[in-house]
Amino acid sequence: MAIKIRKEDALNYHTQGSPGKIEVIPTKPLSSQLDLALAYSPGVAEPCKEIHQDVENVYKYTAKGNLVAVISNGTAVLGLGDIGPEAGKPVMEGKGVLFKKFAGIDVFDIEINEKDPKKLIEIIRSLEPTFGGVNLEDIKAPECFEIEQTLKKEMNIPVMHDDQHGTAIISGAALLNALEIVEKDISQIKLVVNGAGASAVSCTRFYMSLGVKRENLVMCDKEGVIRQDRPELDEIKQEFATDRDIHTLSDALTGADVFLGLSAGNVVSQDQVKLMGPDPIVFALANPDPEIPYELAVSAREDLIMATGRSDHPNQVNNVLGFPYIFRGALDVRATAINEEMKLAAAKAIAKLAKEPVPDIVNKAYGESKLGFGRLYLIPKPLDPRLITTIAPAVAKAAIETGVAKNPITDWEAYELELQERIGIDQRLMSVVIARAKKEPKRVVFAEADNRKILKAAQTVKDEKIAIPILLGNKERILTLIEENSLDLQGVTIIDPMEEGKTLSQFADILYKKRMRKGMTHGDAARLVTQRNYFGAMMVETGMADAFISGLTRDYPKTILPSLHSIGVKDGTKRVAGMYIMNTDKGPYFFADATVNLNPTAEELVEIIGLTAEAVRFFNMEPRIAMLSYSNFGSAKGEIAEKMAKATALAKAKYPELIIEGEMQANVALNDEIQKEVYPFSNLIGKRVNTLIFPDLSSGNIAYKLMAELGNAEAIGPILLGMDKPVHILQLGSSIREIVNMVAIAVVDAQTLGQS
Repeated sequence: MAIKIRKEDALNYHTQGSPGKIEVIPTKPLSSQLDLALAYSPGVAEPCKEIHQDVENVYKYTAKGNLVAVISNGTAVLGLGDIGPEAGKPVMEGKGVLFKKFAGIDVFDIEINEKDPKKLIEIIRSLEPTFGGVNLEDIKAPECFEIEQTLKKEMNIPVMHDDQHGTAIISGAALLNALEIVEKDISQIKLVVNGAGASAVSCTRFYMSLGVKRENLVMCDKEGVIRQDRPELDEIKQEFATDRDIHTLSDALTGADVFLGLSAGNVVSQDQVKLMGPDPIVFALANPDPEIPYELAVSAREDLIMATGRSDHPNQVNNVLGFPYIFRGALDVRATAINEEMKLAAAKAIAKLAKEPVPDIVNKAYGESKLGFGRLYLIPKPLDPRLITTIAPAVAKAAIETGVAKNPITDWEAYELELQERIGIDQRLMSVVIARAKKEPKRVVFAEADNRKILKAAQTVKDEKIAIPILLGNKERILTLIEENSLDLQGVTIIDPMEEGKTLSQFADILYKKRMRKGMTHGDAARLVTQRNYFGAMMVETGMADAFISGLTRDYPKTILPSLHSIGVKDGTKRVAGMYIMNTDKGPYFFADATVNLNPTAEELVEIIGLTAEAVRFFNMEPRIAMLSYSNFGSAKGEIAEKMAKATALAKAKYPELIIEGEMQANVALNDEIQKEVYPFSNLIGKRVNTLIFPDLSSGNIAYKLMAELGNAEAIGPILLGMDKPVHILQLGSSIREIVNMVAIAVVDAQTLGQS
C-alpha cells in the first residue's frame, strides 16, 4: 500500500537529534594518548609509507574498500527535477542509508554544483583515490550517458548510474521469469517502451543484452513513436528510431508481447492493453502512479502479467533489490568496473532466486502463507534475507570471470558467511515485523491518548496501516491536541471511559468475578474500571480490541497490574517476564528479565527461559541462550553463581532442544575465541549467542540501559511475556518510533493469537 507522508513528519524526521540521516563513526579505539598517536601523528605515517610503496595497500590500511561515493549534481532528483545539489542532498543521504542497511556498505554523499558534463567528469574522476566505487544518482539525461560512459573508461573503480541500470536489472529479471511463465522466446517478442529518459534507454539496451531484437522494439516519447523521419532526433533517440508504419502508442501496442513504461501515470488505457497479444506482459513502472492503474489493467485482461514500482501490488520493481548487492559483490573482489556481464549475472541471480522455495520468514513478513514463483511473484521481495548471499556472489563471480577482479574470492562458503555477518536478516528484524503487521492490522487501544507522542504514534500506525488505533481519554482534550499538532485522525475511535456507563457496569462485573476471592469488592471493581489502564485491558479481555498499549507516562509496576488483574497470564504460566530486544551492529540480542521479576529463583528462571525462548522464536530466530553471572562454570562461588548454574541444569533438562549454556560472564558468552581457548566444552561455541538471561532485575535493567545509552544500540521493548492476550507496556518516555515498534509487535502478537 502507498504510505502517506506528512510534511511535518518528514521534516521532523530529518531534524530530530542530529540533522540529516548519517554520521561518521570511528572503527578504532580513541581512548588513550597511544590510540591518538596511532590514529594520527606519528603512527599514521607507517601505513602512509606502506601505501606509497604499493598503492594497493590503500585497501589494507584504509576504509576505501568498503566506501562508495553517492554523487549527484541535483539535476534530476526523484520526481522533483532540477532542484540543485543542496536540495538533492537528503536523497543522497537516503541512498547512503540503504547501502548501509542492506549491504553494510559505507557511503559519503557528494553533491557537486556543476552542470557542465566535462567539468563534472573531471571532478568525479579526481575523487578516485578516496573511494572503492561510485554510484551516480539523479543526473539528468542525456548528459548522464556521457558522464557515466566516460567515467567507466577513465576510472579504475566500479562506476554505475543507478537511475539507468538499477531498474533495468530488476525489471530484466522480472522479464526473464514472465517470459518463462508464458513460454515465449525473448528473441521473438515484440517490445514497446514508453519513455525515452535515462532509465528507459538503459532498460531497452539491457533487454537487448538479454536477447530482445532491435527490429522487434518500438520506443515512444510524449510526441508519439520515435521514428526515423522525425526531425532533429538526438543521438540517443536515433538509436531506437523505427521506419515502420507505426505512429501512435496504440499502433505500437497492437499485437505487442511486452509493454515497458517509464514515463508518466495514467497514459495507457484498458482498450490499449486489450490490443496487445496473448499473455501480455505489462511493466508500468512510473511512480507514484503507473502508466495504467493495476486494477484497471488486470480487469482488462485475465491473461495479463503485471509489475509496477509500487509496494501495494505484486511484482514491485524496486531498485533496492539490486544496487546494494551489486556494489557489495564488486567491492569484495576489488573490481575495476561494473560491466555488462556483472549486471546480467545480477539479473539472472534475482530471477533464479524467485524460483526457489520462499522462506517462512519472508511469507510471514508479507502476511502470506504460500508465496511462490508465478504470475504474482516474478521477483523476490525486498526483505528476503537471501538477496545478499545470492546477488553479491553472482556479481563477484562475473567480475572474476571477466577479468576485472583484482582480489578474487576462492572460498565461497566463507564469503557467504561473511555476507551473513555483514547484514543478514538481523538488521531487518523490525522491518519484517512491521511488514507483517501491515498485512492484517488489528485494533490497538492506547491508554494515554491525551499525550502528544501517543497521538503522533497513532497517526503513524494509521497512515501506514500498521494498526487500527483506539484512543482512550477525555475527548475534548484529545481533539484539542490533535488540532494543535496538525494531525489527521478523523475516523479514529475516541473513548472516554467516564462516559461509558453501560460498558463500565459490564466491566466492573467481570473484574469483580475475577478478583472477588483476592480481596476486591464490587465497589473496588467499579472504581478501578474507570481508570484507563483497567478499561483498556478490559476492552482486550472482552474482545472489543485486540491489543493494549500503555506505560509512556507511568511506572512499569503501576501499568502492568491492571492488565494482570483484568487479563491474567497464559494457561500453564505462573508468572510474566519482560524482554528487551537490543538492535546492535552485530545483530539483535534478547535480554531477559529486565523489567518484572526482582530476584527470581532458579526454578523461576527456568520459566523465564521458556517464555523468552518462545518470544525469540516469535521473531523467527532460534534462541541461543547464555546464563549470565560473575562466574564462569563454577570459577567463583556465591549465591548468584550457584543460582544460575542450577537454573542452567534445570533448563537443559526441561528444554533439551534449546542451545543453552552457563553460568558465564557476559564477555565470555559473546566471545567465541575465549570459549574455544578456555572452555572448549561450551555448547555455544560457533553458535553466536543471541539471548542473554540475567540473574535478577537489577542486572538486566542496568545492562540494557547502559547499552542503549553508551553502546549505540536501539532498545525495542519491553516486550511483556506470558500474558494471555496482547498487552505491551512502554518504557517511560518512549520515543514515537519506539511506540510504533511496540504497536507493530502487539499487532503481530494478536495475529498469532488469532491463528492459534
